[in-house]
Amino acid sequence: MLAYLSWHRPAATVEAGAYEQALERFHRSLAHQRPCGFRGSASFRAPLLAWLAAPEGAGGGYEDWYLLEDWAAVGVLEEAAVSRGHHGAHERIAARAGSATSAIYRLVEGGAELGAARVAVWVSRAPGRERPSLETLLADGIEPSTGSLWRRCLGLGPAPEFCLLAAEEPDGAAPARLPHGWSAAVHPRELLWHG
Repeated sequence: MLAYLSWHRPAATVEAGAYEQALERFHRSLAHQRPCGFRGSASFRAPLLAWLAAPEGAGGGYEDWYLLEDWAAVGVLEEAAVSRGHHGAHERIAARAGSATSAIYRLVEGGAELGAARVAVWVSRAPGRERPSLETLLADGIEPSTGSLWRRCLGLGPAPEFCLLAAEEPDGAAPARLPHGWSAAVHPRELLWHG
């Protein structure tokens, strides 16, 4: 299972309510007419996105997850998002967007239930540091039925290396448990859309 993640915020002149309405409309469009290999999506309001370039005073934005069966489905979604059936909804959100970045993550452990994951723990390493074992990251606190571990496999801009999704902050990603040179940032988020 892959997840295409998009982090974005509205342009400075766009009101948050109008942006969220356009965003939900796009997700609903994909849910109504699912592209081949598309397994669902979720959109979250995220108060902090450190890797997304921010205009003065802006720190948060939106985090969208698009679940996909495989790499072929990534291409199908790319084509479908701007094609007949989704073009208008995509254009409405694209016209209101400001800064954005994205990445593709692979599911490593756990389930792909996005709706229950109210906390994202973004784990990064300093350049040159070795990867820890999965047991180090998953040692405690992840409930496999509602939590999951994702590893970045393609960065399309700045993005952390791992993401732990959980209903609450897992003990396994506590700073004292991570290897030297690694860091974890806990990001609570608010679900806007899931389908």
